[in-house]
Amino acid sequence: MASTPSYMTAFLRFLLATLCAFAAAAGAQSAPAPAPVILVVGDSVSAGYGLAPGQGWVTQLQDKLRAEKRPHRVVNASISGDTMAGGRARLPALLKEHRPQIVIIELGGNDALRGQPLDATRANLDAMVVAAQATGAKVLIVGMRIPPNYGPRYSRDFDALFVDIAKARKAAFVPYLFEGFGEDMAMFQSDRIHPTAQAQPRMLATVWPELSRLLAPGGR
Repeated sequence: MASTPSYMTAFLRFLLATLCAFAAAAGAQSAPAPAPVILVVGDSVSAGYGLAPGQGWVTQLQDKLRAEKRPHRVVNASISGDTMAGGRARLPALLKEHRPQIVIIELGGNDALRGQPLDATRANLDAMVVAAQATGAKVLIVGMRIPPNYGPRYSRDFDALFVDIAKARKAAFVPYLFEGFGEDMAMFQSDRIHPTAQAQPRMLATVWPELSRLLAPGGR
C-alpha cells in the first residue's frame, strides 16, 4: 500500500487540530457561568435555630432571589453559638471555597451574651470585613442590640462597634436585625432570644433594602 504523502499528513493533522479547537470553544461557550454567591456568616439567628427546615430568613432570601429571577446562590455558613472570633477563624476557608460576591456578617450577639471584651469583638469584625473585601467581595454588616441590663456603657459601646467599622470600611450596614419587633416577646421563642417563624419575613425585609443595593450594578 502506498504511503500517505507528507503534505496530506500535515493537512490532516491541521484539520484535526482545528476541529478540536472549535469543539473546545463551543464547549466553553455552552458551559453556564457559575452563579454568584451570597455568603452568610452568622450565628443561631441566621442558622434557623428552633425552626423547621426552610423557615429561616436566609432560606427565604434564596426564595426571594429566585422569585426575582436573580442568579445568586445563597450559602448559609451560620452556626448556632458562634461568636465573632469563630466567624473570623472560619472565614478564610469559606472565602476560598465559595468565592462570594457578597458576604453578610451577622455575628456579635453571643459575644455580648457572654460579656466578652468588646475590643476583641471589634477587632474580629474589622478583620472579617477586611478579609472579605480583599477578595473583591462586597460586605453587609448586620448589627444587633443587647438588653439594657448589661449597663449603658457596654450597650452603647456594643452598638458603636458595628457603626464605626461599617463607616471606616465603607461596608453596607443594617443597624438592627430585629428592627420593629425586638420588644415584642410574642415574636420570640420560649427562650426569649430566638425569633419565631413569624418573625423571619420581617428580618428579611430589614436586610433586603441594603442587600438589594449591593445587588444593583455598581452597588458599593
